[in-house]
Amino acid sequence: MSTGSVRNVVLVHGGFVDGSGWQGVYDALTADGYRVAVTQNPTLSLEDDAAVTRRVIDGLDGPVVLVGHSYAGAVITEAGLHDQVAALVYITAFAPDKGESVNTLIAGFPADGPQPPILPPRDGFLFLDRDKFHVSFAGDLPAGQAAFMADSQVPWGVNALGGTISEAAWRIKPSWYLVASDDRMIPPPAPPAPGPHHLTGRDSGTGLMPGGCGCPRCWRDSPG
Repeated sequence: MSTGSVRNVVLVHGGFVDGSGWQGVYDALTADGYRVAVTQNPTLSLEDDAAVTRRVIDGLDGPVVLVGHSYAGAVITEAGLHDQVAALVYITAFAPDKGESVNTLIAGFPADGPQPPILPPRDGFLFLDRDKFHVSFAGDLPAGQAAFMADSQVPWGVNALGGTISEAAWRIKPSWYLVASDDRMIPPPAPPAPGPHHLTGRDSGTGLMPGGCGCPRCWRDSPG
């Protein structure tokens, strides 16, 4: 399936936030004439989030570019096998392979690198340390906006991190990966090693949240 004429984009959010974090990207893409849908995943399990994402894809007419940030990289890796998905875009995201999970990749983070300030689980859910939220998760956003996001975090279910990939869509679909070299949540080595259907990478420098790092300018023309 050619990606050059695809006009549908599905944006999938990661943990701790909801789909509203994509508004800056949504605005840029819709201004360019794209039909954009944004998921609202419960982030309770990988299986549920992939199912929600597939339903959003089902609601669109024609091929889709599927975009995921952070944890949503695992979601689009699983949901990206959908027949309508023409390409995948990973925005500083986890890109697990078959049989891997977010937990698998987190376990491989370098011990001497930045560590995401995830607090111990509470009643089966994870949160980020409020005081470290801005610098670690939303470094390119204004302080007031980051503070609001820190105080309105969406609980991230611990089961979602353990969900394993049945088949990795990035191995069979054209895929792009945006690397933020100053990412404080996912270190640059996290994307998979190049393979037969390797990911093409770009470096956004310090971009952390998709709404604040100019990501649409970086990736939106790549699939064509």
